[in-house]
Amino acid sequence: MEVITTTKKYCNSLTKYSRYNTREVKVGTLGIGGNNPIRVQSMTTTDTMDTAATVEQSIRMIKAGSELVRITAPALKEAKNLENIKIGLKARGYETPLVADIHFKPDAAEMAARIVEKVRVNPGNYADKKKFKVFSITDELYNEELERIYEEFSPLVKVCKEYGTAMRIGTNHGSLSDRIMNRYGDTPLGMVESALEFVRICRDHNYHEIILSMKASNTQVMVEAYRLLVNKMEEEGMNYPLHLGVTEAGDGEDGRIKSSVGIGTLLEDGLGDTIRVSLTEEPEFEIPVCKRIAARYSKRENHAPIAGLGLRISDYYDNQNQSAFTNPQSETFPYDPFVYLRRKTYETDKIGNHHVPVVILSPDVNKIQAPEALKDIAYSYSKEFDKWNIGDLAADFIYLGSGDLPYALPGTLKKIFDYSFWKTLEDKSDSFPLFTPGEYLTAERRSYRINFVSISINEITTELLEAVKSDKFCVLVLNTVNAHGMAEMRRVFIELMNKEIKTPLILRRKYSGLDDEDLTIHSATDIGALFIDGMGDGIWLEAESRIEVVNRISFGILQATRARISKTEYISCPSCGRTQFDLQVTTAMIKKRTDHLKGVKIAIMGCIVNGPGEMADADYGFVGSGPNWVSLYRGKDVIERGIPYPEALDRLIDLMKEDGIWIEN
Repeated sequence: MEVITTTKKYCNSLTKYSRYNTREVKVGTLGIGGNNPIRVQSMTTTDTMDTAATVEQSIRMIKAGSELVRITAPALKEAKNLENIKIGLKARGYETPLVADIHFKPDAAEMAARIVEKVRVNPGNYADKKKFKVFSITDELYNEELERIYEEFSPLVKVCKEYGTAMRIGTNHGSLSDRIMNRYGDTPLGMVESALEFVRICRDHNYHEIILSMKASNTQVMVEAYRLLVNKMEEEGMNYPLHLGVTEAGDGEDGRIKSSVGIGTLLEDGLGDTIRVSLTEEPEFEIPVCKRIAARYSKRENHAPIAGLGLRISDYYDNQNQSAFTNPQSETFPYDPFVYLRRKTYETDKIGNHHVPVVILSPDVNKIQAPEALKDIAYSYSKEFDKWNIGDLAADFIYLGSGDLPYALPGTLKKIFDYSFWKTLEDKSDSFPLFTPGEYLTAERRSYRINFVSISINEITTELLEAVKSDKFCVLVLNTVNAHGMAEMRRVFIELMNKEIKTPLILRRKYSGLDDEDLTIHSATDIGALFIDGMGDGIWLEAESRIEVVNRISFGILQATRARISKTEYISCPSCGRTQFDLQVTTAMIKKRTDHLKGVKIAIMGCIVNGPGEMADADYGFVGSGPNWVSLYRGKDVIERGIPYPEALDRLIDLMKEDGIWIEN
């Protein structure tokens, strides 16, 4: 039996919610980590030299609930002006801790550490060199560079220790140094090692007021890096608090989904002590999203028990042995949490195996009695020409229960009926049954293409598992009502993997009493966390929201987890005092011209710090290189510099045309 060992451990338990125990770090009087609640924070977007504007925006953030305020300090003069901002806030009655955001300037960091309660440094940009221009690096050269970094970074550590200033060592996926890239590649392990090199220097000076982050715009990379960080900290006897965030998440619903997937996946396993949602919106709008995400975990410990990994699910739920939780060190653990690999399944009529996950919806049958009503799920019907136009966000199946439609559906949309109704149909060519476990085991007739079987964890029996294991026409539909539903669903996947059952599995969640924003956050966390680990062959959300919203969220979750790309992806930074143009206006402008380019990833970065460094795996980059000047990138390579802002979007489109990926809208 394969067991979870220290080589795979990254959380307290995979089946019982438990906050990972980190040390408490004080940022001023604010405690982060330890027994403190999950803290929420944001970052100003004003020019740091504009004291009045920065004070006013900080106050708006604080009133929205921000417990820390981060301010960029790109050079010494901005670092010095943090004192004026702090004085201005105190004069207005605000004592919220301030964080200085530093990238390239050690002198700015050392000045800021004497003024504010916390400094943030990025190891890839601070002291470390770029452009080694070598393809491999010897141990001797590597160690020489570590010694140089020790000398350059130590003064900041000493200042922080003297002034009682906390420090965030924040690695970003796209800004790893060439030294790290040469040794570890552009990998989660490289991100972790980049941070830990700096942590070891801090520890050498007996300085421990450290918070760590592993940010990426790719949610898979981000989650793997944080998990690996905890794993490596365990090995080295560390337990520093974690700052969670998906960098350059974008705006609107997509930004909220992407942030919820990345942050929520980690919070589900008890990881994370402070969070920041990076949206291309005003910073005070980020805080309510943070608070909604964090609120889910205040009472999560009270969830219904889940069978520990050392137990068979069928035995556990037959006996209801509520105390039979096993020690995480001996739990069965059949996959690698640090490397993405989709669960292997059979191919069942274009579900599972290499096929992208399907989207299933439950529309109100009475509201879709005319074909025109399907426009809400991206099927537009022309009565004049009796023709369907199928959009990029077109669902694959609709569940109709025990009712039918008076018209024929387009060939790409299929019906699912309750088995009791399905078996009465004369024409079953475009329809499939949904069985209960009992119906499936005793059915006299099944579909020769797909048989959906709806199950919950306590309905899993040895008899059912044996039946589905040998049936390549079966697709399981997994339901849960557990408050810790992600872990309960994951527990089922682990059981199937351990028993080598390769039946495709659809993730189905029903939500009630949620507004659209909470539905977005909850479903992106619950379902997205599983797709992050390659678990799931389809998504089936049910809610009180309009079916158009449910459909859009479903595709958004698949896009955010890179499970199914159905639209253009925008990697857009949240703006700060370094930006060279209006991020919100620019993002909207670029979206308007390019949002029809399915699968293309475009990074929109306000400055060189958030330019080639933070774009990570974008196909194209639109980067501010000066006031109203833009540089264009293909991947991480600059193609053209110094383009006047008004001309830059047309030049970007010309570049796409040169590459043969442009399509006229």
